[in-house]
Amino acid sequence: MELLKIPPRPGIPERATRQYAMGASKKKKRSYDSASRREKAAETQKRIMNAARKLFSKRSVDQVTIDELATEANVSAPTVFALYRSKLGVLRALIHGSHFGEEYPLLLEKVRSLKDPRARLLMASEIARNIYDRERSEMGLIRAASALSPELKELERESESARFERQAETIRLLFEAGLQAPGLKRKKAHDIFWTLTGRDIYRMLVIDRGWSSSAYQEWLGSTLLQCLTRDEHG
Repeated sequence: MELLKIPPRPGIPERATRQYAMGASKKKKRSYDSASRREKAAETQKRIMNAARKLFSKRSVDQVTIDELATEANVSAPTVFALYRSKLGVLRALIHGSHFGEEYPLLLEKVRSLKDPRARLLMASEIARNIYDRERSEMGLIRAASALSPELKELERESESARFERQAETIRLLFEAGLQAPGLKRKKAHDIFWTLTGRDIYRMLVIDRGWSSSAYQEWLGSTLLQCLTRDEHG
């Protein structure tokens, strides 16, 4: 192992200088090894996700085994279990990666910084479009092939429950500001918000009826405001 070139320091014994150099070299090697391990782990996860996407798009999720996933990804079955714990974990990671791209954390951070509930409702339409556009392009085959999969149904419930919970803050701000539509109760407002931002409406308008996703976002934003907020001029 080559030591870092550190010149002797006045008043410091040469042996101490060598020990310092060895320590610095080991630290540098540990940092390199750590980065290398992360890179290899990321590559392994990418291969497993690609294998899952390929196999799940051909057959329903419950027909694909962990051993098949491992073989397709050229890894061992224990590696798949160590990373994802189960086939449901693989599916969860695949769907999460396909739904939430690089833009999602930025949009989520932006919406959390907004205190105006109307602005948050409009941002919700952009987030919905972002998620469903990605799902349409990357998950269509998987969802079609796995429509009756118990695993997918369970993940759908998890995802929808989490989405409902995330929307609670916007509804809270809406009512605290007194900007809710006349006669609208908080529970009903939350239910309407969750329903309108669901993927089924996106599917019907964009996929079935041929709307552009930008037209969907514009319609959703204006509809949320009309249904949930009072008339600004009233």
